[in-house]
Amino acid sequence: MEGFWLSLGLIFLAELGDKTQLVALLLATRFKAWVVLAGILTATLLVHAFSVTLGGGAGHLLPPGWIYVLSGLAFIGFGWWTLRGDSVDEDEYQSWCYNSPFVIVTVTFFMAELGDKTMLSTVTLAASQNLMPVWLGSSLGMVLSDALAIWAGQILGQRLPERALKIGAAVIFIAFGLFYIIYGAVNLEAGT
Repeated sequence: MEGFWLSLGLIFLAELGDKTQLVALLLATRFKAWVVLAGILTATLLVHAFSVTLGGGAGHLLPPGWIYVLSGLAFIGFGWWTLRGDSVDEDEYQSWCYNSPFVIVTVTFFMAELGDKTMLSTVTLAASQNLMPVWLGSSLGMVLSDALAIWAGQILGQRLPERALKIGAAVIFIAFGLFYIIYGAVNLEAGT
């Protein structure tokens, strides 16, 4: 269960203020909330299944200590990436508008999530945790976080303060990164 809760919390926080959350907010201003949520759920389950498969493969190739050290470095990188920010190209999303709303949301969100820090975080977590809990936790964390954006897009028409969310998420990423590096170094020192 540790992998589930760790993945849920980390991905939820990582998604706050991320480009895919902004995509969810944008899509929620154009389509019904349930369609946006269904499309995001579908895309998230697919992307995160791929992510845990990649991470699980890495977990069998490297000793645990090195996985934790590499994961820690990746999380510190994600913290930096969170502070640096992403850009959202609205024309990219408008080009899909000739399809059904569900297809628009699913394909747009799937493409936006590929290579994103939340996908890479899921890969990293899956390298050191049980795959199914990571897949379920990261998927639920993503959907819950994006549900906030859908709610904001539908009800409020505005988003949460992006800078504060980015700083908070970056601090948590860096803290996880430092913890993983220290934990990995201890495991390497102990020979595990």
